[in-house]
Amino acid sequence: MSDWPALVDGEPAGLIEVTDASVLRGDGCFEAVRSYGGALFRLEDHLDRLERSAAALELRVPDRSLLRGWSEQVARGDCIVRIVVSRGPAVPGAEGSERCIVLAHPLPDPPEEVRLWPVRAPWHPAGRAWELSGVKTISYAPNLAAGRRAQAEGADDALLVTEEGVVLEGPTFSVGWWTGERVSTPSLRLGILDSITRRVVRDLLPAMEEVEARLEDLEAADEVFAMSTVKEVAPVVAVGSTRFTAGPRTRDLAQRFAELVRQLSTESQPR
Repeated sequence: MSDWPALVDGEPAGLIEVTDASVLRGDGCFEAVRSYGGALFRLEDHLDRLERSAAALELRVPDRSLLRGWSEQVARGDCIVRIVVSRGPAVPGAEGSERCIVLAHPLPDPPEEVRLWPVRAPWHPAGRAWELSGVKTISYAPNLAAGRRAQAEGADDALLVTEEGVVLEGPTFSVGWWTGERVSTPSLRLGILDSITRRVVRDLLPAMEEVEARLEDLEAADEVFAMSTVKEVAPVVAVGSTRFTAGPRTRDLAQRFAELVRQLSTESQPR
């Protein structure tokens, strides 16, 4: 990791103060942007969402041109670029204000298929009114705990559901499914993250409906898929004890998504 670049407020750095709010309070927001050969996928959409998250947290963010430049500066080949806005010092007597951390790190191996385990998520807004509903904060401990719970059950990751069994999202990804000719995804009204990958998939699948579905509705689906910056479009082959096939519609969707990525990489090459 030491060979990967990191900037703090635009200056090369590998460390931040232990008094920072990102360390002590989890007080901040972030974005994770996929770099394909140095080309950042949907960077402007990610920066739009970062600014919305920061506004909800009453955080100031650097100028868009700076964020863009810093992100492009650290992007190296195929990697993830993280942009973190922290509230700054979080202990009495420490001086300073918001700071922006931009770093790149290697990609994890992409999954060929995903097995999910349903986990109840009482911390999720799940449609209840809340100022931070849909905000991408750095306070991910409950989501990551859900993932560990799912792994303890032999799955790859969690599928978050409400106490009443309404399907929400994964800890770090969105979900969709086909039932017959109908393709569905959980509604943003539930307070799930407005995923950039999910937006791209909705452009590819204009008929996709936003729904409030119960777990048994998803379990009755023909094909299920996960969507995220890291996973891209990945087939879900199990939800709890219910098994699915990596069907032709998911494979076709993944190929169409990959074609968008290839176009990005081609357009970004020097001429």
